[in-house]
Amino acid sequence: MREGASPLIQRSDYQAPAYWIRTADLTFDLDGAKTIVASKLQIERNTDLPVQALRLHGEDLNLLRVLIDGQSVSFRHEDGLLVLDAPEANSFVLEIRNTIAPEKNTQLSGLYASGSGLFTQCEAEGFRRITYFLDRPDVMAVYSVTLRADKKKFPVLLSNGNLVEQGDLDAGRHYAKWSDPFPKPSYLFAVVAADLVAREQWVRTRSGKDHLLQIFVKRGDLEKTEHAMNSLIASIVWDEARFKLPLDLERFMIVAVDDFNMGAMENKGLNLFNTKYVLATPATATDADFDGIESVVAHEYFHNWTGNRITCRDWFQLSLKEGLTVFRDQEFSRDMTGSASARAVCRIGDVRRLREVQFAEDAGPMAHPVRPEAYQAIDNFYTATVYEKGAEVVRMMHTLVGREGFAAGMALYFQRHDGQAVTCDDFAQAMADANPSSHLATSLDVFKRWYAQAGTPRLTARGEFNAEAGSYTLTLRQHSTPGAAPQLLPVSVALFGRDGSAQPLQLAHESGAAGTERVLVMTRAEHRFTFTGLTGEVVPSLLRDFSAPVVLDDGLSDADLLVLLAHDTDAFNRWEASQRLATSRLLAAAASSQPTAVDAAYVQALRSVLRHPDLDPAFKDLALTLPSARFLMEAMEGVDPQALHAAREHLLDQLAEQLHEDWAWAWTAHQVREGYSPVPAQSGRRALANLALAMLVRDARRSGDTVWPGRAYQRCKDATNMTDRLGALTALVYAHAELAEPALQRFHAQFQHDPLVLDKWFMLQAGAPERDGKVFARVRQLLQHPDFTLNNPNRARALLFTWDTNPAAFHRSDAAGYVLWAEKVLEMDSVNPQLASRFARGLDRWRNLAETYRNAAREAISRVAAAPKLSSDAREIIDRALQD
Repeated sequence: MREGASPLIQRSDYQAPAYWIRTADLTFDLDGAKTIVASKLQIERNTDLPVQALRLHGEDLNLLRVLIDGQSVSFRHEDGLLVLDAPEANSFVLEIRNTIAPEKNTQLSGLYASGSGLFTQCEAEGFRRITYFLDRPDVMAVYSVTLRADKKKFPVLLSNGNLVEQGDLDAGRHYAKWSDPFPKPSYLFAVVAADLVAREQWVRTRSGKDHLLQIFVKRGDLEKTEHAMNSLIASIVWDEARFKLPLDLERFMIVAVDDFNMGAMENKGLNLFNTKYVLATPATATDADFDGIESVVAHEYFHNWTGNRITCRDWFQLSLKEGLTVFRDQEFSRDMTGSASARAVCRIGDVRRLREVQFAEDAGPMAHPVRPEAYQAIDNFYTATVYEKGAEVVRMMHTLVGREGFAAGMALYFQRHDGQAVTCDDFAQAMADANPSSHLATSLDVFKRWYAQAGTPRLTARGEFNAEAGSYTLTLRQHSTPGAAPQLLPVSVALFGRDGSAQPLQLAHESGAAGTERVLVMTRAEHRFTFTGLTGEVVPSLLRDFSAPVVLDDGLSDADLLVLLAHDTDAFNRWEASQRLATSRLLAAAASSQPTAVDAAYVQALRSVLRHPDLDPAFKDLALTLPSARFLMEAMEGVDPQALHAAREHLLDQLAEQLHEDWAWAWTAHQVREGYSPVPAQSGRRALANLALAMLVRDARRSGDTVWPGRAYQRCKDATNMTDRLGALTALVYAHAELAEPALQRFHAQFQHDPLVLDKWFMLQAGAPERDGKVFARVRQLLQHPDFTLNNPNRARALLFTWDTNPAAFHRSDAAGYVLWAEKVLEMDSVNPQLASRFARGLDRWRNLAETYRNAAREAISRVAAAPKLSSDAREIIDRALQD
């Protein structure tokens, strides 16, 4: 086996554990340099299996003592496991004592130091870096935890569950005892020891019980926690109202951590969060930041039931908790908006992320089913497929059984499995059993292919109008990836006349029309549906609200798309029409490497959207924003990133020029005069105004006008909120305006002591459109900036992860981008393998590049593969990228 490679773990090899841990009594003597961990575990043999040795996971531990029922026992180490010969008793108490060094733990997995505090991250396999244990999700124990530490250095001592006792000890030390009454797997364990302050709020749930909510942050950050607390309260209220799932502990705690590999972690009752998803004020956070906090707080709280109370049997079932909980947080966000148009904006954002990241993943070397069949490093499978595509699978269930049917399925799921570690099949079965007459129940085996098959299905739709019969026959054909069987696809459909009128829908076998929209269900490779009672030609609106995660080819002409853009009652498909009109023009220009003059019909259609009196400003912003370069790259074969970038920049320049007066009107008409609030009614206006400003500053580059760059610079100075300030700065930087540099310097001077705002400063520069190599040169320069560090994941993501998703700045003709990528993958891997493996995925789709780029990219990947030391996390990514 190559160095750094781990053995392949197969789902088919799953076996129940040979032993169960029923209770875990843990004591920590906490210190950054050396923490002593003592565990007392009540263990039972699984009598369904043959008698065998007890094998415990452990990593980077200094073992001091092992006792069984109070007596010393012999042990040995095998392949990273602590092995004890089979004890004679079926039930026994195992005591282990070991030490760890949190300050040396740069992986940020297990117990580690961040600033002056100690924090844990145990998902997926971090608990084994704390003490020896059966570190697998199907081993669920009841935990009692005693924490002891220096009171001055670590005045706050937290763990899961309820606080039982606390007090002072000798020599300036103190202690706290915590008890979690609910059995949980080790990945949900958490400890915090730090100097923190808390925002507190009492809430009363529908049952009449009072609960204490606490958000812990560093001193000086307390004023930035109001929105997070409001989001938590809203999440509690929503989950109890929508799914009848109450808060089940005396208290619920959130702790903000500066150094964190993920967004947040749902440890039972003690959620640890990246500060990015807790801290916000109007002066330091954008509208998108406020939305992100609300969404992530909700996501982690919802895990309390979908992930904690019912957890995964094994890591192959990761989407059981993540896909379901992403669906729940998406539904929460939509419900919180308060309007149909704002709900649609949420959906569009979800689908954009799915297409840009997950569809690319499905087409690349890391393609895997929602329920993977094998892995080497489980950290690599916290992917868009598991999360976002998993959420789409749940959403299709919701579509098939309806809102009430889905709620009934959730209730049955908890009735059957509360307190258990189960599988994706168990969830699907509960949904089907609660809705026995649904398409989900009658075709459950077909539906479950979504869990088993990798790749993005392609759906071809063609329609034929028969004027004599007044009918329209829609033929749907699905094309799965090679070797895959047809999927169950819910296809939401409406038909529009050329005048934009929604047509009543009546299938040939029906006695009358029933509404203007319906869901057609495919279970085979091909289906035909004939609609009758039509008086003229129609334009089909298919896959409304993106009812299935597929690539659609409906053969619609520009004229058809213009009808949908002007009249479709489904906001998602209206937006989709705008994107497809832009995509066809951009791909044609990129393929020919020649600038394409924008046609008058397209410009007028965009003007009509921009000036439309009834459309929501947030929707206008999305409809008028061109498809991203990342999305466009997935729509091409043999991609030349520089040609695609040139085509996109040229189209932006034309739209900036030809819609100049319209942009000026939009800027003026959408200013927010009232006090700041991150509500959709305001954020949409700010988004459209900032888009208009960016286009006006861009056009000033052509015309030589100094007014709009001057206005942007003035707003950088005077804005009363970060959304407007950063929007103005972005306009200057993205246009490479002369005032961009002094504006960047001023922004840095003003916010250099706020890490999250400084992350925005790095991100903005790394994500700017490339021009004459300036962005790449700036990235290299910023790597040497005194405020840059690879040790903080947020800072590394802000600069390097932004840069490697900026196609023209990353995919350079001289291969310098690939050389830098390889250098930084190796550097990161020596510090934080999880971070490195995620950055390594920047070249997942290297085979889709044009030949000159492809050859250089392969050379860079091979250079990383040849490194003498590479973590198992990075090794899996790199080896899969090179596989033929």
